[in-house]
Amino acid sequence: MRGPITTRMVQDALLTQGFDPGPLDGIRGRRTIAALKAYQSEAGLDVTGLVDAPTAQGLFGMNPSSPDILPDATPWMDTAAQMMGMHETLNNAEVTDFLASDGGTAGDPAQVPWCADFVQTCLALSLPAEPLPTNPYASIAWARFGRAVAPSFGAILCFWRDSPDSWKGHVGFCVEVAPTHILLRGGNQSDAICEKWIARANLRPDGSRWPITALPPI
Repeated sequence: MRGPITTRMVQDALLTQGFDPGPLDGIRGRRTIAALKAYQSEAGLDVTGLVDAPTAQGLFGMNPSSPDILPDATPWMDTAAQMMGMHETLNNAEVTDFLASDGGTAGDPAQVPWCADFVQTCLALSLPAEPLPTNPYASIAWARFGRAVAPSFGAILCFWRDSPDSWKGHVGFCVEVAPTHILLRGGNQSDAICEKWIARANLRPDGSRWPITALPPI
């Protein structure tokens, strides 16, 4: 096996070993986390609810030191990927339901800016213990989220709009980093959930963040 471990792979492995992760939907929800913790407890592993190298070895029979194995360090990216292509108007009901599925929402995505709402929902569903910003529906609030990291796959990136001092901006998840632009997976991009290249020059100072309850960046 080579490449990253996905949430769906974890769910399949848990079910095979007799731990019910809930729907096999690729979303790291509370039932999947609870099943993973139950597995870790029974296996005598650190009960973190995260697929670190020892957990990957147990679930998939992998050598934890293998450079080919990438633990499931970014489950929120799986959650975001489930909604790719959804449009705020054409798929309004689906997008609205998703944004409210974590228990809160900024409102109708066809009426209000919702890039930060999308980031909050993906993180709240996949990392329910993660402390979120006081006002998670404002993109600028995510510039103080978690801890600062270099832009890398899965990092939460905060960009400014109009001017570096403006509160206006955009937030999403890093997919790929190029010399002058960053590929961002997010909501409210061309009114949809998609991936879009954004100028690196517009990234806020310390605007690349990482959840404190997640595994370290790969």
